[in-house]
Amino acid sequence: MKNVRENFLISGIVLIVSGAVLSLSVNIIMGAISGVSGILCFIAGMSTPSQMGMSPEAVESWTPSMETLPDAGRFMYRVDVTMDEPIKTTILCGPCGNLDVIEGSKPDRYTCTSCGKLLWGDESE
Repeated sequence: MKNVRENFLISGIVLIVSGAVLSLSVNIIMGAISGVSGILCFIAGMSTPSQMGMSPEAVESWTPSMETLPDAGRFMYRVDVTMDEPIKTTILCGPCGNLDVIEGSKPDRYTCTSCGKLLWGDESE
């Protein structure tokens, strides 16, 4: 039970839905028991704190793993931009596996600093 809150919430929703189906089709008593159990599971899930978070320090220092990406007709790259301040952009070059961190949002064009390949932008220049 790694994620107790999420397990209770999913179980509660499944029990409430199955209770509604059982009360309409099979037996009202079985449906009522299932529905009330679902409500209790849902309440328990809402009152339990979630364990699925990262600390703010871990979020701020996160970077993707440095690995090469397979070619798919042309070379691939990966761009990750943070949504919270400070805005940082990490760019992983697929052919060489180089990882660059840029302050601010994604630039309009980018050339890998390691292998010199134009990852995106106007290629006609």
